[in-house]
Amino acid sequence: MVEGDVITLLRDAIIITIKLSGPLLVIGMLVGLIISVVQTTTSIQEQTLTFVPKLIAILVAVVIFASIGLTMMKEYTVDLFRIIGTL
Repeated sequence: MVEGDVITLLRDAIIITIKLSGPLLVIGMLVGLIISVVQTTTSIQEQTLTFVPKLIAILVAVVIFASIGLTMMKEYTVDLFRIIGTL
């Protein structure tokens, strides 16, 4: 295995990580932004109030994106084992 192959594998791993975590992070950020706007307009400054809605939103997003994420991880793992098999 040459350095180019290793770099390609690492790049693909980073891209898959970004694709898997991106939607969850965006959803968590949007829910946090909405909750903070509501807190600002109602003058409620409780810091723990954002935790539960973010947690619920991220859990719902995990359920929605689980099949897509598992498919991407499976394809990457199969490619990785195929490359390992050619060594």
